[in-house]
Amino acid sequence: MDSTATDRFDTSRFEASRDRLASLAYRLLGSATDAEDAVQDAFLRWQAADRQRIEVPEAWLTKVVTNLCLDRLRSAQVRRERTVGAWLPEPLLDGDPMLGPAGTFEQRESVSLAVLMLMERLSPVERAVYVLREAFAYGHAEIAEILDISESASQQHLHRARRRVTAVRRGGEVDAASARRIVEEFLAAAASGRTERLVALLTDDATAISDGAGLAKKLLRFDTPQSVAAIARAGFKPSDAKRRLAGGTPAVHYALVNGAPAILFVVGDRVVGAVTFDLAHGRIATVRGIAAPDRLVRLAEAWRRQPPGTPLVAEW
Repeated sequence: MDSTATDRFDTSRFEASRDRLASLAYRLLGSATDAEDAVQDAFLRWQAADRQRIEVPEAWLTKVVTNLCLDRLRSAQVRRERTVGAWLPEPLLDGDPMLGPAGTFEQRESVSLAVLMLMERLSPVERAVYVLREAFAYGHAEIAEILDISESASQQHLHRARRRVTAVRRGGEVDAASARRIVEEFLAAAASGRTERLVALLTDDATAISDGAGLAKKLLRFDTPQSVAAIARAGFKPSDAKRRLAGGTPAVHYALVNGAPAILFVVGDRVVGAVTFDLAHGRIATVRGIAAPDRLVRLAEAWRRQPPGTPLVAEW
């Protein structure tokens, strides 16, 4: 095989792994943009490597991407960007290949916005061990090789990470029909200003988080059912000012984002806002409002590629 044919073959081997590598990087970084950058950096290293000496390309690429992500998580710049209360993960529309494996509860949970936010409290190594084990089913010997740690250290890191995740777990999965019904009731109550109904739909420790459309330096946070209901009533009530800010009159669509129920505000084919919901025992535990344009780029691109379906509200 000549060198050109070899390069094409090796490139195709990398491309066959791209989606899996991007899914790994997204779980580690919580950002689709950063995940794409990490995978591209890995491709450049793959091109520069003596590939004939790489016995198991998948293992080699997994190690490279994982360590590129860890380097980023440890950087001073990222630590500043991700100060507590100032960072939200980048949401992804269900069906996006970057969400990766979703065959088990643990795989689906590992890419939820709740767990991606929780990951910020873990050390980079704990985060990597948790993702490699829970989402990709790597054994501790393999994880130890990827991270250059001992098997016992891998087991200890996993134990600590699982304990953190279990501590914030809010209940089992909710069936799709029930999830949609709860979200539709929330939207109707918020838009009509029915505070008592909103409170009834929320858990006793409900939380709301908003990025303030990217205009606030810190996330806006509300930590009681009454305050969540109040901000929802104010935020979901249509107004001319909100329409001007959105650049038109949005339609409101139901969607699944990172495996959770969500509503999207769409002007034409532009997603201008997303609200996601974590459910627990038939009620809403967490509401996240995301409207900063740089957090919606990939979700908006995915939305444009699919038929939009019938909106919950045609003109909000």
